[in-house]
Amino acid sequence: MQENADQRALKRTLGRYPTGVAVVTARRGDGTPVGLTVNSFTSVSLEPPLILWCLANESPNLPVFRDAAHFGISVLAADQQWVSNRFASPLEEKFAGIDWFEGEGGVPLLRGSVAHLHCRHYSRHPGGDHVILLGQVARFDNTGGEPLVYLGGDYHVAQPPGERGS
Repeated sequence: MQENADQRALKRTLGRYPTGVAVVTARRGDGTPVGLTVNSFTSVSLEPPLILWCLANESPNLPVFRDAAHFGISVLAADQQWVSNRFASPLEEKFAGIDWFEGEGGVPLLRGSVAHLHCRHYSRHPGGDHVILLGQVARFDNTGGEPLVYLGGDYHVAQPPGERGS
């Protein structure tokens, strides 16, 4: 019981750090698109260009992302909260009604996002109850706009520099 209370307190403490919201995508061996919402995405290195994200060991999607040669990152825009919620859900048909295009290696990338990264699998590492997945950025695009941010258990909008009112 104490451990659960400590975990909730830690989660609340970590929730004080704002994170961007992204959808990571890949394809199953049969070509079916797969995607999930993450806020554990970050830059690692510019030379070579590496990013990382984390996935729970018990995720049913782990085999897909573990075995995928390519994956994509769509950094969600402020008006894509519904997309975040959809890809965070256990729905089977997450891509139904979603406007997307194929990126490097055929990965699905979501239109309307503020940025896309086309990644090749680089490495993976154990990280407690998660797997840390590193990708080498093969291509990217920055479409601009206001990104969706998650802070304290809720969504917010971040205004990029130069777009703030006075």
